[in-house]
Amino acid sequence: MMRGDDPLLIILDEPTASLDAPTEHALFERYANAARSGTRNGAITVLVSHRFSTVRFADLIIVLADGRITEHGSHEALMIRGGHYAELYTLQATSYA
Repeated sequence: MMRGDDPLLIILDEPTASLDAPTEHALFERYANAARSGTRNGAITVLVSHRFSTVRFADLIIVLADGRITEHGSHEALMIRGGHYAELYTLQATSYA
């Protein structure tokens, strides 16, 4: 995103890990807008995060455990499936309630 005007691949590895909530939200909105605008030219954005509130809006969520893909799908599909993603998402969400 910082080099070149039209990158085809953007990799964000825990980009907001040390930010406060308002700054994290603003930065995530910027990343999301960049990702949406990049889909016109086939660009892909990979977001690595342990914060499920950040990834729930992704087109495709891939869950890794022990170095392997254990689940994949949209937030809604993964929640319905009730697997590891749903368990961890619910655990994180309850801390905000």
